[in-house]
Amino acid sequence: MTAHGERAWPDVDAAAETLLVPLGSTEQHGPHLPFDTDSRIAVAVALAAADRVDHVVVAPCVDYGSSGEHQAFAGTLSIGGEALAMVLVELGRSALPPFARMVFVNGHGGNAQAVQAAVELLLSEGRPVAAWQPDLPAVEPCDAHAGHTETSLLLALAPDVVHIDRAEVGNTEPLAELASRLTADGVVAVAANGVLGDPRGASADHGRRLFDHLVDSLVALLS
Repeated sequence: MTAHGERAWPDVDAAAETLLVPLGSTEQHGPHLPFDTDSRIAVAVALAAADRVDHVVVAPCVDYGSSGEHQAFAGTLSIGGEALAMVLVELGRSALPPFARMVFVNGHGGNAQAVQAAVELLLSEGRPVAAWQPDLPAVEPCDAHAGHTETSLLLALAPDVVHIDRAEVGNTEPLAELASRLTADGVVAVAANGVLGDPRGASADHGRRLFDHLVDSLVALLS
């Protein structure tokens, strides 16, 4: 595996390579997780999958996404869905060709609509592109944001950035029941601390199991 950004152009055999483009966000993740949580997870999954599949390289992460629902929390930086979709379309047009294929590795649920729109447009132009995003409920019930799931993943991937002593329980209602209020008024309207879930009991062991599932899922798409 090679990180694309670390190479020089003579090292690129693009016609034989699949380019993974991690997509994250710069948004609040409660009082205990960093703004780049989604980006860290997307990059880690992409790099681990690239280690297992030949002729796959990982591009630098797109760290700004569609995070308007978190805008009430200081530090969140969002470019919105329309701008994100156009960024992804232009990346696809730039990469395809010369690369054989490109896969967006999406670590932030709020990006999903923009990713879908970009993929549909690029496919309509005849460009070989696909998208992947986590499907953790297939493993076990998971919470939505800065709760047990993401806290466990960060404890496995980057424990030094987790302020577990500041972890707080947030709103634990199912995401489907919160969707209309989230859309209308943002996360702050349903969880003043920015947490949708319960990070108590999160562990690195659990995070490693979740991470292995994510990597297996992406490898299956690439194989």
